[in-house]
Amino acid sequence: MSSTDTGVTYVDALYAHADLTPDAPALVTTDEVVSYRDLANRIERLAGRLIGDGIRPEQVCAIAVPRVLDAVIAMAAVTRAGAAFLTLDTELPLVRLAAMVDSAGARHLLTETGLAQRLALPVPGRTVLLDRPADTPTHPVLPPRIHPRSLAYVSHTSGSTGTPNAVLIEHRGLENYLRRIRWDHGLGPHTASVQVAPLGYDASIRDIFAPLTAGGRLILVPRAALLRPDGFAAAVRALDGNTVLSATPSLLTVLAADGAQGLPPLRLVLASGESLRPFLLSGRRRVITGDLVNQYGPTECTMTSTRFRVPPVSQTDGDLVGTPIAQVTVQLLDARLRPVPDGAIGEVHIGGVGVARGYGGRPGLTADRFVPDPSGPPGARMYRTGDLARRHPDGNLEYLGRADRQIKIRGYRLDPAEIEGALLRYPAVTNAVVVAETDDRGRTYLVAHIAGELATVTDPALRAHLARTLPYYMMPRRFVRVAIMPTTASGKADRATLRAAAPLAGDPSV
Repeated sequence: MSSTDTGVTYVDALYAHADLTPDAPALVTTDEVVSYRDLANRIERLAGRLIGDGIRPEQVCAIAVPRVLDAVIAMAAVTRAGAAFLTLDTELPLVRLAAMVDSAGARHLLTETGLAQRLALPVPGRTVLLDRPADTPTHPVLPPRIHPRSLAYVSHTSGSTGTPNAVLIEHRGLENYLRRIRWDHGLGPHTASVQVAPLGYDASIRDIFAPLTAGGRLILVPRAALLRPDGFAAAVRALDGNTVLSATPSLLTVLAADGAQGLPPLRLVLASGESLRPFLLSGRRRVITGDLVNQYGPTECTMTSTRFRVPPVSQTDGDLVGTPIAQVTVQLLDARLRPVPDGAIGEVHIGGVGVARGYGGRPGLTADRFVPDPSGPPGARMYRTGDLARRHPDGNLEYLGRADRQIKIRGYRLDPAEIEGALLRYPAVTNAVVVAETDDRGRTYLVAHIAGELATVTDPALRAHLARTLPYYMMPRRFVRVAIMPTTASGKADRATLRAAAPLAGDPSV
C-alpha cells in the first residue's frame, strides 16, 4: 500500500512500514496479533468511512471506545481524514466528559452502541458507531493534504475555573516529538513497547505511536493487569528483544519495590509526568539495566520539551531535566521577561515547533499564557509554563517546582482550585483548601481542609460528591475538618499553617 501525498504525518510513517514489512506484528493483544498490513487496511477503511460521512479538516472528532486497539485505529483514521482527534477516558465522570467535548469544540463522536447510549455526549455532527457497518459503501480514500500547522489532536489540563482546558496541538509539534524519540533513542523494528498511559491523556499518544512509527511492536495489556504491579511486570517480562517502557516515576517506584526482581531487563525507560528525584533517592535506579531518560514538558508544548539521560550513578542533588529537544527552545526569564543568569532561578518559557495553538474557546487565557517570543522569528510565541528552574554550567536544567499552585499527581497536572470549587458545591461545605503533601516514600498526595456544618458529613459522602465531576487522580486522600480556615495577613488561606495543624478531635480522617 502506497501513501497518497498528504504531507508527512505519523500515519505516513506507519503506512511506510506496511509497505516495507507488511507481515510484521504491529499490535499484540491477548486475543490477536495485528500485522502492519492489516492495521493500515483497517485505518484506510475507517478513514474512507469518515470522509464519506462528511468529516473534514480542522474538525475535532471525540473518540470513546473501551479497547485501546480500536482507539489506535480510530485515532489514525481521523488523522488520515485530515481531522483532529480527542480521545476520552470512558472511566471519567460523565459530567467531566461532556465538559471536555464542549471545550474542545468536538463536532463528531466515534464510539460503540452501548457507550453512545450511556455517555450521551453532546456533539452537533455525526456519531459514528464503530460496532455497526457503515450506512453507505466505503469508497477509496482521497485524503486532504495535511499542513504542519493543521490541528492534530486536543488534550486537556485542569483549570482553576472548575472546567478542564482544551489544549490544541498541531501536527508540526507531534511529528517533531515522535521523530525525536525514534532518532534520539534508536527505536526501530526491534523495539517492543507496552502501552501504559490511559486513553484521554496525551502520554498515550506517545506510548502508541512512537513504537508504531518505528516499525516496532506495541503490546496492549488489559487495564486491570496494568493496575497490578505483578501483572504489569509479567507483561513486560513476556516481551523479547529491545523493550522500551514509558512510565511515571510513581509507577517505576511501585514496579521496583521488590528490588532487582521488580523490573525485567529494559533497554530504555522514559520517565515523565512528575519529579524523578524521589525514585533516584530511593536507590532503585540500579534495577533499570538500560538507559533511563528523564523527560520534561507541559501538555501545552506537545508532551516533552527537554530530556536528560540519567547516569548509572544516580544524581541526587537535584531534579535534572536536561536540555531541549531539536526545534524547541527553553528560556529562563524573570517577571519582566528578561533572561536570568546561569545559576539563577527563572520561570521556564518554551518556544519552538511544539508550542500549542492555544486553549479552545479561551482567548483570554491563551493570550495570558502564550506570549510573543522576542528571540524567535516574526509571529513566534512561547508558553509561560509557571515552572521554576535554574540552568547549570553544563547547560542542563534543574526543575525546582511550580511558581503557581498547580501540582503534579501521578503524572497528571492539576489545579487545586478545581477540587476546591467542587467541594464548595457540597451544601455543608463553606470553605475548602486543598494542599499537596509528601509521604515517607516521596509520593505526592492531596489533603482537603474543609470548614462548614460538617458534623454529619462523612468522607464517603464527600468522595461520592467529588466523583461525579472529578477524575480519580484528583481525589484527596484525606479530608481534614477545621473550625475556622486560617489566613495570612493578606487574607489568603494560610497553607503553611494548614499543613502543620493537627486535625480536630473526632476527625474521621485521623
